[in-house]
Amino acid sequence: MRLILSFGVPVLFGYLFQQLYNVVDTAIVGKTLGGAALAAVGSTGSINFLVVGFCAGVCGGFAIPVAQQFGAGNYYELRRYVTNGVWLCALIGTVLTAGTVLLCPGILAAMDTPADIFQRSHAYIGTIFAGLPAYFLYNFCAGTLRSLGDSRTPVIWLIVSSLVNIALDMLFILTFRMDVFGAALATVLAQGLAGVGCLVRLLRGYPILKTERADWCWDRHRMGELCLMGLPMGLQYSITAIGSVMMQTAVNGLGTVYVTAVTAASKVSMFLCCPFDAMGCTMATYGGQNVGAARWERLHQGVRACVGLAAGYAAVILAVVFFCAEPLSMLFLDEASAGLLPLSRQYLLTGALFFFPLALINIFRFMIQGMGFSPLATLAGVLEMAARAALALLVPLFGFTAACFASPAAWLMADAFLIPAYFHCYRRLARPDLSGARSLAPAK
Repeated sequence: MRLILSFGVPVLFGYLFQQLYNVVDTAIVGKTLGGAALAAVGSTGSINFLVVGFCAGVCGGFAIPVAQQFGAGNYYELRRYVTNGVWLCALIGTVLTAGTVLLCPGILAAMDTPADIFQRSHAYIGTIFAGLPAYFLYNFCAGTLRSLGDSRTPVIWLIVSSLVNIALDMLFILTFRMDVFGAALATVLAQGLAGVGCLVRLLRGYPILKTERADWCWDRHRMGELCLMGLPMGLQYSITAIGSVMMQTAVNGLGTVYVTAVTAASKVSMFLCCPFDAMGCTMATYGGQNVGAARWERLHQGVRACVGLAAGYAAVILAVVFFCAEPLSMLFLDEASAGLLPLSRQYLLTGALFFFPLALINIFRFMIQGMGFSPLATLAGVLEMAARAALALLVPLFGFTAACFASPAAWLMADAFLIPAYFHCYRRLARPDLSGARSLAPAK
C-alpha cells in the first residue's frame, strides 16, 4: 500500500493538472462565451478522447517494455526500446496529425454536430489535432520517466504548464478575443511545454539513457514488441471512444441543450475520476517492473491494495456528487444556462453510482497490460464499445435517461471480462514451466 501510494499520488496530481487543462478551457469558455460555445467544445469531447486517447495509450504501451527491462536491470535493452519508441512516435504522430486535420470536417458532419455550433467545434478540435505532436512528446517522455520510477517530474511540469495554460486562456480569449480557437491553442502550447520539460529531465537526469549512435538503429524485433504493447493500448482507448462517439452523436441529436448539460457533467466527472486513472497508471508500471523481476507473488498484493483504495474513494465521491452536483456543474455553466442543472445532476449522479466498477476497469486492465498481455486487455474495450453503442440506439426511444446509463453499462461489461482475465494471466505467468521463460533478467 505504501509503495503504491508513494508512486500513485504524484501520478494522481499529474492527472489532476492534465484535466485542469480541459477544466480551465471549459470553465472560461462557458462563463465568458456562453452556452453555445460550451456546447461547441463539448460536442468534440468524444472524438477528442478517441484521438488523444489513442496517443496516450500508444505511448503508455511503449513504456511497458521499458519498465520490464528496468525491473530486470537490463539497461542495454532498455535504451534500445526507448530509441525505437522515439522512431515509432515520430512516424505514428506524423500520420495521425495529417489524417485527423484533413478528415476533421467530415467527422464532425458524420457526428450530426448541430449547425449552430459546427464552425466553433471545427475551430477547437482542428487545433487540438494539429497539435498532436505535443501530446506524443509529453506522453512518451512522461511514460518513460514513470517506467524508471519517477512519477514526480511529469507532475512538476504539468503544474507549470497548467499555470501557463490558464494565463494563455485569459490572454487569448479575454484579451485577443480568439474565441474557442484560443482555448485550444493554449492547451496545445501548454502540453508542448510539459513535454519539453520531461524530455530535458530524461536527457540530463538518467545516465542509463545515454545513447550511442548504434542505439538509434531501427530494430524490427524491438519495434514489433513495442507495437504489440502500444497499439493494442491505443486501440483500446479508440475502440472505447468509438462507443462514446456513437453516444455523443445520439446526444447531439437531442439538441444543443442536452449537449451543454452533458458537457458540464462530463467535465466534473472526468476531474473526479482522476484517481482511478492514476491507479491504472500505477498498476501498469507496478505490473511491468514486477514481471521484469519475476516477482509474481507481488502482483496480487498490489491489486488488493489498489482495490481497497478504489472502494474507499468511490464511496466518498458518491456522497460528494449527491450533495454537490449542482454547484460543481455551475463551474462550467453561466447563469443563463442554470436551467440545465437537473439534467446535469441526473447524468453526473448516475455515473457516480457506478464509479467503483470504473475503478476496477483501470486497475485490472492496466495490470494486465503491465504484465505483458496488452492484446487481451483490448477486448475489454470492444465490450465497452458494444455496450455504449447499444445504449446509443436506445436514446431515440428512452431519451436522455438512456444516455445517462451508457457509461455504467460499458463499465460493467468490461469488468465481467477483465477480472477473470487477470487471474488467467497471473496463472500463465506463475506456472513453473513458464516463469523461467518470462524472466527478463540479463544473463550473468
